[in-house]
Amino acid sequence: MRSGSRRRRQPHRRHRGHDVSEEKQGSPPIRLSSPDVGTDEVEAVLEVFRNGRIALGPKLFEFERAVADYTGCAYGVAVNSGTSALHIIVRSLGIGDGDEVITTPFSFIASANCILFERAIPRFVDIEPDTLNIDCSLIDSAITPRTKAILAVDLFGCPADWSQLRELARAHNLALIEDSCEALGARYRLSDGTWARAGSLGDAGTFAFYPNKQITTGEGGIVVTDRDDIAALCRSLRNQGRDDGTDWMQPTRLGYSYRIAELNCALGLAQMRRIDEILAARKRVASWYAELLADVAGVRAPYEPEAKETGWFVYVVRLTESPSREYVYAVRDELRARGIACANYFYPIHLLPHYREQFGFREGDFPITERVASQTLALPFYNQLSREEVARVVTSLQTAMEAV
Repeated sequence: MRSGSRRRRQPHRRHRGHDVSEEKQGSPPIRLSSPDVGTDEVEAVLEVFRNGRIALGPKLFEFERAVADYTGCAYGVAVNSGTSALHIIVRSLGIGDGDEVITTPFSFIASANCILFERAIPRFVDIEPDTLNIDCSLIDSAITPRTKAILAVDLFGCPADWSQLRELARAHNLALIEDSCEALGARYRLSDGTWARAGSLGDAGTFAFYPNKQITTGEGGIVVTDRDDIAALCRSLRNQGRDDGTDWMQPTRLGYSYRIAELNCALGLAQMRRIDEILAARKRVASWYAELLADVAGVRAPYEPEAKETGWFVYVVRLTESPSREYVYAVRDELRARGIACANYFYPIHLLPHYREQFGFREGDFPITERVASQTLALPFYNQLSREEVARVVTSLQTAMEAV
């Protein structure tokens, strides 16, 4: 219990589930991810049940305020997923039929799908080979009279080049959307030397709270912005198009059922109280990986640029001697057979079937994205990993590469 209670506080216990895809080979399997959820979070959820208000209650507004304050934004609008958050930003900016939005083909599918939801067109630009974020030097030539916005992604928790992105958006009168769904806690040093948190660098930003993210609400996401017009419209859109103060049965506009429950918000609030502890734990695990992988031939650890502070989401390495995507898949399967969960992050969006069919994309259209995607492998990454477990992952990776 928090202050004010006479109940003795119990030690923080973390709950760890089991991934059926992991195979035991002597040593216990190591999961790909695991939420850091303990007794404080359980008590926070139970409190909501005791109070009896489980939708559109006070925890929603407290959680929105906590995340907005943390990122330095004026407003937060919590929803049921990061995908929903991206969608209602696109909608709130008036992006629609035939409009173009410049974005990256190397990301989770939601950053492009949210554009298609409004029948707009994702105009892909290739990525930088080091940060794996959108290459700002290619954006200018991709802008057309139909371009309405730039949607940049802070990939794997590493901020994009927001100084350049802001200059480009300003020069061409474009909206700027920050997909920070993977980057809670990340920071970026602006050209004037000041630091800003991820999510606060565009007209609006998003975070997601799936269980593999920095903090979790189970399922959930949020829009953060300094613009009151975007915030007001997003609140309406998440709740079937209802405006504040209007009759519940008389929505003002077409909207969606993107609400998030009080239970999720209570969990998120408890997690936000521990945000510094959580981020420090993830940074520590990342430092162990960087140390132990430093001398492993053929493996490239994530790039950490100056003037950017990564908010660690996943730990994705590149198998730089990979001759093909099939090689990485084979290494992945060898690791899984040894009880080490791993996954490929990400497949090029433009080569997914529905993007090929709708837009005619082909292999070779975005060569850096395609090369990187053929090399990447996400290793186990979560707060509770010990240094010994990280060492086991690295040793197993070496053994798997040799076997393949």
